[in-house]
Amino acid sequence: MRAGFSFDVDARDGLARSGRLKTPHGTVETPAFMPVATYGAVRGLSPAELREIGAQILLANTYHLHERPGEAVIEGLGGLHGFAGWTGPWLTDSGGFQVTSLSDRLSIEEEGVTFNSPLDGLRRQLTPETAMKIQQALGADIAMVLDECQPPEAGDLDRGVAGPRVEAATARTRRWAERCRKAHDRKDQALFGIVHGGGSESLRRQSASATAELDFDGYAHGGLGLGEGRSRRADLVAASHEELPEAAPRYLMGLGRPLDLLDGIAAGVDLFDCVIPTRNGRHGVLFTSQGVLRITNARYRDDPEPIDPGCDCPACRHHSRAYVRHLLRGGESLGTRLASLHNLRFYLGLLERARQAIAAGRLEALRRDLEGTVDTPIP
Repeated sequence: MRAGFSFDVDARDGLARSGRLKTPHGTVETPAFMPVATYGAVRGLSPAELREIGAQILLANTYHLHERPGEAVIEGLGGLHGFAGWTGPWLTDSGGFQVTSLSDRLSIEEEGVTFNSPLDGLRRQLTPETAMKIQQALGADIAMVLDECQPPEAGDLDRGVAGPRVEAATARTRRWAERCRKAHDRKDQALFGIVHGGGSESLRRQSASATAELDFDGYAHGGLGLGEGRSRRADLVAASHEELPEAAPRYLMGLGRPLDLLDGIAAGVDLFDCVIPTRNGRHGVLFTSQGVLRITNARYRDDPEPIDPGCDCPACRHHSRAYVRHLLRGGESLGTRLASLHNLRFYLGLLERARQAIAAGRLEALRRDLEGTVDTPIP
């Protein structure tokens, strides 16, 4: 890895590993979960609150920050660290997924992605070179290459093969990765490549091998969580890891539920991000050690218990289920903040337990203990 960065593995348990990812703005204990700060903020939560519940690194959305306030504004205010007040490590995505999922009149060509901006309707283009320019201006510790994410075509997941659209997107992602590598010249920012290949193990192996040849600082799995089952996803991730350098950190992008994280950790993933904990929290769906609690249900109207008696988050330390339900039902912003804090603390705490379990050689036991509880609705 480039100067100012290092990745060291401290313990292993099967394919799982725990370690330390050093960046210019702090060291991240891995495996780690990154709360999603789309516009430079985790909705409704301050940097101090995020630090209090154990967040180590945040993820910001390149596309949305480029749209507003613009990378020039952020760069002029000290990059994401100075602009947002989170002085720990940042990771920025490339913006490709947001462009393809949010925009209409989309055109993907070899040069890049041309689209209508949802903000003002103007026609714009995102290329590997502009994706690098924007992310370097934002100043995150880790940047991502521009990739093309295509969902599996009908029947492909069942057959374990990739259709022609996925094959073409995987090949283009590799070519774009090479252009990103050439365009990226910020010495204090790591750059991660992205592996694609849909539900095809052979194509993902090819993608991983070809991407590894470009010698990135780390590697990510893209295009998963789009219909494949848990066991299939774990197999695809593990197969890709066989083609990636052992010394580099690995990142599973954009998913998942608690058991998805444990599956990824068991396959050797080091970094995760997902909007599920905050999005679900805002809708009253809370993760607990007993299962998933829908706190807006009438049964919690006068419940004096905390959301999760075993949780040390601010919501559980100071408030009852009845109070959090009251806030959410009444549309009070405090309710969404407390729910988001709780769910993020649950995720961050789960990763802390995973690190401890790896060090003790008990990750599989932890996964068995949580199977059938953390993702199961409470009756």
